[in-house]
Amino acid sequence: MTDKHKTTTSRLLNFFSRLPIPIARFIARILAGLVNLLHITKTSETIRLNIEICFPDLDKAEREKITEQAIRNELQSYMEFFTVWGSSNQKNIDRIHHVEGEHYFHEAIAEKKGLVLIVPHFGTWEIMNAWFAQYTQMTIMYEPIKDESADRFVRAARSRENASLVPTDESGVRQIFRALKQGGTTVILPDHSPHQGGELIEYFGIPLSSSNLSAKLIQKTKSKALFLYAIRNDNQGFDMVVQPIDEKIYQVDANQGTHIIYTALEKLICQYPEHYHWSYKRFKAHPKLKQIYNVSNKEAMEMVNLVRNDAITESEPL
Repeated sequence: MTDKHKTTTSRLLNFFSRLPIPIARFIARILAGLVNLLHITKTSETIRLNIEICFPDLDKAEREKITEQAIRNELQSYMEFFTVWGSSNQKNIDRIHHVEGEHYFHEAIAEKKGLVLIVPHFGTWEIMNAWFAQYTQMTIMYEPIKDESADRFVRAARSRENASLVPTDESGVRQIFRALKQGGTTVILPDHSPHQGGELIEYFGIPLSSSNLSAKLIQKTKSKALFLYAIRNDNQGFDMVVQPIDEKIYQVDANQGTHIIYTALEKLICQYPEHYHWSYKRFKAHPKLKQIYNVSNKEAMEMVNLVRNDAITESEPL
């Protein structure tokens, strides 16, 4: 990487990170308007397809409305991430105006058994780290960003929040286990495809290769688990929601535990579909769906429906 590229990247990051929240959101809405009007990005088509896969019973107009809102909200979240990373912990804490279910968190911390925070790619999740760092030491997996300047910027922002960053490999998992055993806290984003391996767990009726890490951490360390998200409000800030996870997760195996997590995630998405980050190509994580983002929408849905029907048939009692 050239010094010029480093300088350009650093300048852009510093510029966007200093923007006030209202300005950052305004810029994102302008960009979203262009994307929604012109359909100029491949990512928008990925979002459109993912929404159709999850909500096939909605008519096209309803899905298109969700798609436009989702593009607008996701772009706003990205701009907000820059602002969050460029702000002090206290400023970010002040931006959280209300915490619903806060007592669940304090009760879990008081037990000193360790705490696994399950945080989906929903809303503006980066804002929550500063709030949690007031009360607990966090150990978080971090995968380096390819751009060195961006990596230094994000790593510095996350490290200052009373957090230890560990690699996304077996050594990182071991460090998280030790931290939980000592009463610490970790944050896991469960709605991603593992780089290799994984178990086929149903997500919106589609068996997808999935990581069981969240469930395994909870079950093997006997840590408490909470499900949470942050969503922007109309007062230039955010509201945070903390929810208990189904108690069965402490008693079942890892696959069943992961299914419980996905059930909670599906419920949240169905409640606020416009705030989920739909741009991730999650549904190619099935052996028969690896090409669905490279074919026409019609072909992709035919492939998805075949897999979904096979899953229904296999689950029916003999």
